[in-house]
Amino acid sequence: MDIFSKIAAGEIPSYKCAESDEFYAFLDINPVGKAHTLVIPRREVDYIFDMEDDEIGRFEQFAKRVAVAIKKAFPCKKVAQVVLGLEVPHAHIHLIPMNSEADVDFRKEKLQLPAEEMKAIADKIYAAFCEA
Repeated sequence: MDIFSKIAAGEIPSYKCAESDEFYAFLDINPVGKAHTLVIPRREVDYIFDMEDDEIGRFEQFAKRVAVAIKKAFPCKKVAQVVLGLEVPHAHIHLIPMNSEADVDFRKEKLQLPAEEMKAIADKIYAAFCEA
């Protein structure tokens, strides 16, 4: 079981933003910006394009609902969707609130937010997700 599967199963703590039977969304612990969220399938699959067509469609629909919740909880021009990352062998989508393209620069220094703030951010996104 990889680290993201352990997070989705609750074996490793996370800041939950949204969930369904198939998918899980949680805050990135090394965010490029506030409310930087990761969306994953609960099923272990390394590469997003190895997902079945119907599954990837549901994955994108779930990610869209999370993005809408992020934008509602943290007003911004858009929520960027980035599929990136070789460090974890589990398909994932980064959702990042943005007002400019600089907000999605993965080379910049990552934020270090206190646990209480991370929890408050996740709770705000989760509440907006549940309202939709």
